[in-house]
Amino acid sequence: MALSLYDASVANYLQTLGAVSGCLERGLVYFREQNIDPEAMVEARLAPDMLPLRFQIISVAQHSRGAIEAVQSGEFRPPSAKTAYDYAGLQSLIAQTIEALSAWTPEAVNALAGKDVVFNLGERKLPFTAEDFLMSFSLPNFYFHATTAYDILRTNGVPLGKRDFLGRLKMKKS
Repeated sequence: MALSLYDASVANYLQTLGAVSGCLERGLVYFREQNIDPEAMVEARLAPDMLPLRFQIISVAQHSRGAIEAVQSGEFRPPSAKTAYDYAGLQSLIAQTIEALSAWTPEAVNALAGKDVVFNLGERKLPFTAEDFLMSFSLPNFYFHATTAYDILRTNGVPLGKRDFLGRLKMKKS
């Protein structure tokens, strides 16, 4: 069986989005147990020149749901670094992203193959095909921001491990 566009994108997005949701939930439990204000974590960073947890979660949503919607519309724009979310809002954003992506059928996503997508970055316009946009731009960014969110939570004491990042594995059905 050949790997489809849906399998390569939405199926993987959903697996990792589930993991991100779980990491945020474990973070909330940990912060409450440790009497740490979860709102302080929204602006937590790995390094002074990196964007905070808030932006990492927004980017996870933008490079998954936003990427599929961009392929459909033919245009992608980067997320705003200034969108305000509290911790619960970040959790809600991930839940909404999972819900929206779950509504896409394999047939609908696979039908997007070959479409043109333009990434608008200010005055620059970067042209892609749907496959190249998803595989060479969107997925690497998605995993980068998911990993950075995990790392921010882990660095701030949340007891997370590799299994938490992997999420629900797609195992062979008996």
